[in-house]
Parts: sequence; C-alpha cells; structure tokens
Amino acid sequence: MAVHLQVLTTVGVQEDGNSLARGIVEARLASCVQVVGPIRSVYRWKGKLEDAQEWQLLIKTTADAFPALEAHIKANHSYETPEIIATPIVAGSAEYLAWISAETKRTDASS
Repeated sequence: MAVHLQVLTTVGVQEDGNSLARGIVEARLASCVQVVGPIRSVYRWKGKLEDAQEWQLLIKTTADAFPALEAHIKANHSYETPEIIATPIVAGSAEYLAWISAETKRTDASS
C-alpha cells in the first residue's frame, strides 16, 4: 500500500465541511484538508435520482492514519453513508510528502 493518500469525501453544507476539515487536522489525522465547492453531484440514492449541491474535501494523509481518519469521518459526518475514497499518492515532491508524514499522527504501535 502507498505511504501517502488523498482521501475524498463530500458534505452537503459548507459549514459542515469546514468543521470536519478543522477536526481532522486538529486531531492530526491529516496534514491538510481542502474544502472545494460548491460542486454539483448527480447520483442515485435509495432508488431515486438526486441532484445536489455539495462541498468536496480533499484530505492529505498517510496510510497509517487512514483507519482512524475513516472512523472520524463516519462519526462526525451527517450523511448516512458518507463517501470515503482513498487514492494512493504514487509520486510527489519529497518535501511535500515529508510534510504530510510529519504533520499526520502515526496511529500504529510506534506512535
């Protein structure tokens, strides 16, 4: 598994995104969260076509921190089934990747 990840989630209200982002960074579950939006999402939910305005959170973290980050998102998200997608960062500047590692709390036994 990749050492660094970008995790994506969406929220329905900008204030929820700002609060979730702040909580994630304060808990050191990620080095940075970008709140982008509004965006338009068209999706099917419980058999019905939905068209909604959302805000997207782009979360920079480590693979070690992902389980705790996922739990935090689920515990603090207003959606019944929040989108949580982790994409490996396969390359990046050494300095930026080192910053992600330094600012994200390790959650394994060596922390």
